[in-house]
Amino acid sequence: MKAHPPIKVLVVPARPGFGPQGGGRSPDGIGPLGAVVAYWSSMPHVHVDCRASLPEDLGGADVVVTEGADLDEPALSSLERFVHAGGGWLAFVDERDVRLPPLFGVQPAAPLPATEVRVRLASPADSLVVRLSDEIYIPGPFRAFDEAVAGDVEVVARADWQYRRLPVLVRRAVGGGQAACTILGGLDHPGVQQLLYRVLRALAGQPLQPEALRVGLIGYPPWVGRVHGEGISATPGLELRVIADLDPGRREEASRDFPGIEVDTSGEGIAANAEVDLVVVTTPPDSHARLALQMLAAGKHVVCEKPLALTTAETDAMAAEATARGLHLGCHQNRRWDVDYRAIRQARDEGLLGDLFYLETFVGGFAHPCGRWHSHAPVSGGTAYDWGAHYLDWIVSLIPDRIVGVTGTAHKRVWHDVTNADQERIGIRFAGGQEAEFLHSDIAAVRKPKWYVLGTAGAIVGNWRDATSYEPDPVVYYHRHDYPATEVPPDLRLYRRHASGHLLAQELAVPTREPHGFHRNLADHLLTGEPLVAPLEDSMKVVAILEAAARSAARGGAVEMVDC
Repeated sequence: MKAHPPIKVLVVPARPGFGPQGGGRSPDGIGPLGAVVAYWSSMPHVHVDCRASLPEDLGGADVVVTEGADLDEPALSSLERFVHAGGGWLAFVDERDVRLPPLFGVQPAAPLPATEVRVRLASPADSLVVRLSDEIYIPGPFRAFDEAVAGDVEVVARADWQYRRLPVLVRRAVGGGQAACTILGGLDHPGVQQLLYRVLRALAGQPLQPEALRVGLIGYPPWVGRVHGEGISATPGLELRVIADLDPGRREEASRDFPGIEVDTSGEGIAANAEVDLVVVTTPPDSHARLALQMLAAGKHVVCEKPLALTTAETDAMAAEATARGLHLGCHQNRRWDVDYRAIRQARDEGLLGDLFYLETFVGGFAHPCGRWHSHAPVSGGTAYDWGAHYLDWIVSLIPDRIVGVTGTAHKRVWHDVTNADQERIGIRFAGGQEAEFLHSDIAAVRKPKWYVLGTAGAIVGNWRDATSYEPDPVVYYHRHDYPATEVPPDLRLYRRHASGHLLAQELAVPTREPHGFHRNLADHLLTGEPLVAPLEDSMKVVAILEAAARSAARGGAVEMVDC
């Protein structure tokens, strides 16, 4: 698959007063529009140039973005010629009472009382909004367009208002180009930013619904194989084509779970299959690098189960191959969608913690390790490589500073029938002085909190929560079902100091669970160029931490100096 074509965007905000950055301008200081511009700028194929006023020559732009409608006649004429000649124009209507040029086919209505409104998108079948949420809730001042719109205007989003649905985002074909106009607030809302990027892409003349990516799975392990199969099947733009596994029983299970899907005996068949665009590697970690390199060499995009690989030499080789071939390489960091992690990240982003400077995470208990490869260090990498691949990914996301030192310790005291250590601890030191610790123990008779997070303005504690259900049975009275604590959101409490000196505790706001979020984000990235929630660089950093911690443990816990 070719790289996404560049989109050249010229932004003329109503609030100039921003500084130069490279050949254009930075989004700093341009008001609410700055959040959208920053999101666009996070994608390497989107080139944003902010100007204080509309230049005479618009020929270098694919889309012109304006805020407000304070355009003099020469500027308006220039923009209309630009659109008729094949360009795109995206206009943001602000709070001022303005009249829009006739080419948009709509006019803003009078402001309405400030409240939270529900914004509904076009039909999910519309390629413009595929894989986006059906509804977005936006607080704050509210305004809409008049309900009377020109017959050839496409309404992309409407807001509910007193049993009416008022247009808030429209687009229209004009001559050889397109014009779109929005009166949406909440420009810092991720859903709004994603929607407006889709509109930007459409105005640039780039197709929004290319053919679906055809996906093959290498390996069909218990639970994980089905997670990927269901996630792929539930995601528009991804199509499950083939599943390969060496084990006949697992191939049979895959056929039962996904009737009609082609089943193969090995990865070689998938590598040679011209009908496969993307391969998900779900085999044990010691085979990730070999299989990923094989699939990349065959021209396939690749996603590996976590951890990405066992060594930095492997991850470097994998990343170099993907870059050389212009292909995607990623890691299945599905725990970025766990609601407890998202709640903590949300609290950090909202400033409830102040500066986050210390973080501890824990997983484990006192239980006999499993008898599968997860407990065999030469295959798994070691105790910390399993859950640690997720927990360390959380850490590098929550503290995105450069890592300068890693320590590791290990205990082997109880479970001598497996090669993994009974307990491993990893300490991380960041360039800004922040500290983090991950502890995985299979000999912890009392569990530590899952989360212990300290910031300069507050703290978060996340205590494990056990869940059990009982199913009535007339013969044996009931069946008990215990749910893994790792799959139950912990009890999250935020602590903040009041001006009176008291420490106040409150339940932390937890986002709604999003099933199949990883696969949806993967499709958004590959098909429309949207940013990855879990970038490859973070997964490579996790492997570097794990490898450094193993070296440290072998040296009795000495500090390993790293730079990643």
